Amino acid sequence: MADKSQSYESHRRWFPAWHFFVTPVLLINVFVFAVHAVRNPSLWNWWLVVVSIAILVAALASRTMPLRAQDRLIRFEERTRLGALLPPELRGRVGDLNERQLIALRFAPDDEVPELVRRCLAGELKASTDIKRAIKNWRADHFRV
Repeated sequence: MADKSQSYESHRRWFPAWHFFVTPVLLINVFVFAVHAVRNPSLWNWWLVVVSIAILVAALASRTMPLRAQDRLIRFEERTRLGALLPPELRGRVGDLNERQLIALRFAPDDEVPELVRRCLAGELKASTDIKRAIKNWRADHFRV
């Protein structure tokens, strides 16, 4: 059954501590140290700019690496799901779907999947946003981080 509490418009997941505190603070930190280094040039001040950039990159990597692992799991789950839902003539073409298409299809309820896959394979739905907009009854994913 589709979950009406999530839709294309509301499916993005915001993690307030990350999106509205950590990332802005680290970006501001790089900016502050860069301004300070320009106004007071010294090897130490430029080193602080480099370190602040390294901290920002490490924080971004700590966020993106788990998301990549999660995307791998979603791709595996969707390939398994498609193997069970698709008619034989489409089942053999699951490998033709790209990563973004597989990830977007997770929001489609079982009864809409075959038609959406047909449209993807025909080139009608290329981008993940196209697939998400084509879904009539949204299947919510509340576990994505």
